[in-house]
Amino acid sequence: MMESNGHDGPDGSSLKPVSSLRSHFENMNKPKDDSAATTNSTPARNQSPSPSPKPPPIPDTRPSRSINVSPETGMYKPKEALNPSVHHSVQIANPPPLSPRPIKPPAVLIEPPQSPPKGRLFPTLQSDANAHLNPDPSKSPNTPIASSPRLFKIPSRPHTPMPDPGRSPRLAASAQPPSPPPPRRSTELRRDREARTSPPIPPPVNRSEKPANRLSRLIGNAPKLELSTQVAERRSPFNSPPNSASSPENEDPPVLPTRPARPPPQKSVTRTNTFPAGFDPPPVHHSIASIRRDQEANGIVRSPITTQSVEERPALPARPQTVTDPASIRIPASSAMKPPPRPPRSVVTTASITIDSPVSSQPKRIVSTPTTQFAPPPSRTHGRSLTVDRGAEKISADFHDPIRRPGPIDTDLRVSDSPVTTSTGHTVITTQYPDATKVNRRPPFIKQGVHEIHTKYDTRIFDVCGQYVCTTGHLTRVWSLLDGEQLMSFAHGEGIKATAVKFKPTADVQDEGTRLWIGNNVGEIIEADVASQSITGTKTNAHGRYEIVKIYRHYNEMWTLDEGGTLHVWGPDGDGVPSLELNPSQTYRLPKGHTFSMVVGEVLWHATGKEIRIFTPTASGRSQLQVLMRPLVSEGAGDVTSGTVLKSQPGKVFFGHNDGKVSIYSRTDFVCLGVLSVSSYKINSLAGVGGHIWAAFNTGKVCVYDVKESPWVIKKDWQAHNNPVVKIVADPASFYKLERSQVVSLGADNVLKSWDGLLQDDFLENEMKSLDTQYCKFEDIRLLAMTWNAGASTPNSLRYSESDAVFVQNMLQSSDSPDILIFGFQELVDLEDKTATAKRFFKPKKKDASDQERMSHQYRDWRDFLVRSLDDYMPAEHLYHLLQTATLVGLFTCIFVKATLRDRIRNLSNAEIKRGMGGLHGNKGAIIVRFMVDDTSLCFINCHLAAGQSGANQRHNDIAAIMESSVLPVERDPSVRIDSYIGGGDGTMVLDHELCLLNGDLNYRIDTMSRDTVVIAVKQNNLAKLLERDQLLVARRRNPAFKLRAFDEMPIEFPPTYKYDVGTDNYDTSEKKRSPAWCDRLLHRGFGRIQQLEYRRHEVRVSDHRPVSGQFKFTVKSISPKKRTLAWADCQQRFENLREKEANEEMLSYLTTFIGYDSEMSRKLIQGRAARKDYRSSNQQRE
Repeated sequence: MMESNGHDGPDGSSLKPVSSLRSHFENMNKPKDDSAATTNSTPARNQSPSPSPKPPPIPDTRPSRSINVSPETGMYKPKEALNPSVHHSVQIANPPPLSPRPIKPPAVLIEPPQSPPKGRLFPTLQSDANAHLNPDPSKSPNTPIASSPRLFKIPSRPHTPMPDPGRSPRLAASAQPPSPPPPRRSTELRRDREARTSPPIPPPVNRSEKPANRLSRLIGNAPKLELSTQVAERRSPFNSPPNSASSPENEDPPVLPTRPARPPPQKSVTRTNTFPAGFDPPPVHHSIASIRRDQEANGIVRSPITTQSVEERPALPARPQTVTDPASIRIPASSAMKPPPRPPRSVVTTASITIDSPVSSQPKRIVSTPTTQFAPPPSRTHGRSLTVDRGAEKISADFHDPIRRPGPIDTDLRVSDSPVTTSTGHTVITTQYPDATKVNRRPPFIKQGVHEIHTKYDTRIFDVCGQYVCTTGHLTRVWSLLDGEQLMSFAHGEGIKATAVKFKPTADVQDEGTRLWIGNNVGEIIEADVASQSITGTKTNAHGRYEIVKIYRHYNEMWTLDEGGTLHVWGPDGDGVPSLELNPSQTYRLPKGHTFSMVVGEVLWHATGKEIRIFTPTASGRSQLQVLMRPLVSEGAGDVTSGTVLKSQPGKVFFGHNDGKVSIYSRTDFVCLGVLSVSSYKINSLAGVGGHIWAAFNTGKVCVYDVKESPWVIKKDWQAHNNPVVKIVADPASFYKLERSQVVSLGADNVLKSWDGLLQDDFLENEMKSLDTQYCKFEDIRLLAMTWNAGASTPNSLRYSESDAVFVQNMLQSSDSPDILIFGFQELVDLEDKTATAKRFFKPKKKDASDQERMSHQYRDWRDFLVRSLDDYMPAEHLYHLLQTATLVGLFTCIFVKATLRDRIRNLSNAEIKRGMGGLHGNKGAIIVRFMVDDTSLCFINCHLAAGQSGANQRHNDIAAIMESSVLPVERDPSVRIDSYIGGGDGTMVLDHELCLLNGDLNYRIDTMSRDTVVIAVKQNNLAKLLERDQLLVARRRNPAFKLRAFDEMPIEFPPTYKYDVGTDNYDTSEKKRSPAWCDRLLHRGFGRIQQLEYRRHEVRVSDHRPVSGQFKFTVKSISPKKRTLAWADCQQRFENLREKEANEEMLSYLTTFIGYDSEMSRKLIQGRAARKDYRSSNQQRE
């Protein structure tokens, strides 16, 4: 290809002065060489003045074709256009001169021609190849084509709008009659007619672009037009699924069953022919005739179009006058709208149309609802069925549905673009998050086989069946979940990447998991055999060049979906399984923009962003594809990212969204039953296991939800991967293949992990705790806890006021001699002293120093003061021991216990967590002290969180770090973990302990109220108004990730404890004028075994905070080892009974809903499998 001369016009024609152009028009009627009359060269365009001479003509390598031009009209007249078998000569020749000889003016005025771009070969082939009667869905253009009142037409490229020739100022100034245009191809004349008749005007062609660039872009699209050698069409005997004559009951071993019969349609209607009788095909362009001639030369016989006679020809719909953006006519999401209705069946019967296709030589079947714009589906404005074979390149203009115009509502089949928000009568929008008080953090490791497989390459796609798991990407590898061995591995080649994978059905159910279908980014499907480690089949161009985004298994069928919205249904062959040697039984067009989809029963739930559409594709193509007239949209939820179903709730479908919500739909009437907020993080994947939903999040965590309760209950929450969890799959074949329930997850860390779907450890732990009354003795102990931000005050500071001096005395004497006393202080040192803070930060600690040496005098003074106070004010018959002291830059915890309780305490330890300056400084943080009383674990947390009215999120982060840090010694004994710790913990975290008490200056403030408003409300004792805006209580209600949601607090009935002017009862009157707040709090978590008896504040004025104290009753237990052994055996038997029950249900569900057997045959297979298992076990016992 040669570049255009710099003096040429944008379309390659030479530029001439205006005078030269005018003389040209004046002399056009003069006789010239007749040889130029029939040329098809590019006509001259308006030219700008240029002094340079016209350059020599550029050699052209385009094929020249003989063209028949009518001498009367100067129009192109196709030769034998209706006979595709006529051979046209195509040869390479030099182009004729650029100036065509004028001919006799036509009888009608024709506007000036549009200069076609250079290199017409590829545009002509592409445009005219798309003019087949029936379009190929995989090759439909992305640009919408304007509809035409003609029945069918050969579409051409868009044209540039031109002014009306009658109003041209240049023509008006000329005294000569208008000169006729040079002869043009029929496509250009037809384009002119369409420009006058079609109201919508396509966008203008960018003629400023260089012809070389245009041609290179068109050549880039040329691979779509490649034709492969095809054999003559024959109808395969395996087009339809096997009939009932080959019933699986009569064979041993049973082969894969046929697809279960679909339920009968609600209405039986008769369809008439899509195409009217007496259809006259459009003239065939000479380039199309050449393509067809080449196909016939290669042995491809073009089948004639079969039509059915009908009584009346269906009237064509009126063309729309304007084209409206579908997005502009969407109905806003409203909770008052009803569920989307099912569209009525079409009353037109379609005829099977067979047209040659470059992809397949097998006779084609009917496909449903093709579109050129896939998302959202177009509205149907006429009664004709949009059923078109996939053999053609483009869709006829008659099948481009105009936008619905205002007017009477017709009863035809329509598919609307308007999203639907379900009625409030059915939808329940739940803002309350799941209950996380009894969450278990123990990872549910699988008991048999390997738990973890490192794929060692970048993969995001996998599938699992029994012992085999396949990962794919640039490489495809198959692993064994029994021993972790790699069984198969092969590369796809440079630039090719697998994008979908699925285990395919086999003739014998025992062979399930041995064959794979793999789809890649170039539209190719590969079949691989795991046992032989080989590729057994390949279907190139199965989806053109579109990337395959999803492969589904539906009974004994395989469905493949590409990014362009083409869905192939691969029905079973004579052996009852789909084969790549045959062509797809059906092809459907679905919306583009696929984000998630899944097959539920006979229905395909297809999500594009927030919209969910429901389709029923079949191998026979006899049922209507789209079920609902409008897409479903969950109110208040984000884009759909995942979905699943539950065996325990067969009538529901669950969808996960990118904003952490889960929507629930009915499988019968498709009504949205509810929208729940389960997390604030993106849900990447969902899996249903029994009665639980497993949700994988972008944080790398996996949560298991019990959906029977309302709100849902979080049963498990653990860090499954270090990176986001890409996908999680519950293997339906695991019970039948491996006698276990396995769930496999893949993380962005490229690690596969296998989990126990029955949650055996959790079941045993929960059962043991439910039976603890059978092997435990319980006892109540009393506890007193005090928290106070002392503001760097010392015990001597209490002497200056009489009320301050009796503070500790009154608190101890009114406590009724508790068994445990907890004193928690904050800011015992001046945190505002920058010099002291710098010394503490940079001065290293003595590693071998004793507690006395390590503790500064402020802490020693308060410790000694508390010891003296207990000796002075507690009854003489009650002796107390100092159990533990711990310090951290102003934080001080001091714990005393009765002498009678001291010998029952073991496993005493403490830890500190720094949160100041990014975890480097202890001015903010926590002290944790834990110990065991008999067989009950207790944990006490004294914390000081980030300050500031707007620091709520930082405080949330501090609490999360404190609760999730594994800073305590681990408990090694598994039986002790079950008996003395909860939530699957090992004792290293705070929430692993049975009884927890948290105190401190939490610094949570009152939001959305001014200081004066708060002060007035306090004076009026209107505390309820303030507590509604307390940051801690609001976070417990609204934030599902807030770690204090699991803690309880006694109702507050005292005024805010912060911030006072020191020495007064006045709230802060300084320059900052901080708003009052309940910063000092006591919270507890004990699952019913902690009872708070008192919650009060004390009037001590030496600090800007008021102390807060509380009295509690803790219930502790002691275990009888013998009785525990009996209870453990009982729990083990309960789990075996549960596993047997779940195994029978899961195997029956696998054989019926996944494989496709009926219930009777499925039970026979399960019984036969159990008999073989018993036989093998008896032989092993004899040996």
